[in-house]
Amino acid sequence: MQELERPTIVEFSNETKIPVVVVLDNIRSLHNVGSFFRTADAFAVESLHLCGITATPPNREIHKTALGATESVAWSYWETTTKALDFLKQENFILVGVEQVLGGVSPKAISLDTEKKYALIFGNEVYGVNQELLNLCDYYIEIPQVGTKHSLNVAVSAGIVLWEFFSKLRN
Repeated sequence: MQELERPTIVEFSNETKIPVVVVLDNIRSLHNVGSFFRTADAFAVESLHLCGITATPPNREIHKTALGATESVAWSYWETTTKALDFLKQENFILVGVEQVLGGVSPKAISLDTEKKYALIFGNEVYGVNQELLNLCDYYIEIPQVGTKHSLNVAVSAGIVLWEFFSKLRN
């Protein structure tokens, strides 16, 4: 890590994060949860909000893909995703659903304000983001796809969307 000039966990915790939190709405795969932790670490996300059936650390299966990021990324658990979103809305976060919906925009097309805070909501691997939650969102991001499948793995989607947010908010 020294050769790569990576910060220690303590140094990283003191670094400025991008004004983004990630909300996981009933993610069932522990490996996906671990991937979210690792991606959140890579792109200096403020925190993860694990909701509903989404598993929480410490967990051996989460650790397999997180590779220690459960120690560097702040997180909280919410019994329901609605409670998490209500809290974030009160904290003046812009709620962004990452889902295939009418009116969704490509991550490349979004314009972000560095003075605002964003909450990205990612949904269950089978059902996506619950419609009740989508109704609370300020806008939606949809990743354009041209292949025969209708969706990407949720953790892969997180990497694509968080890279766009990171590259636009960090510069």
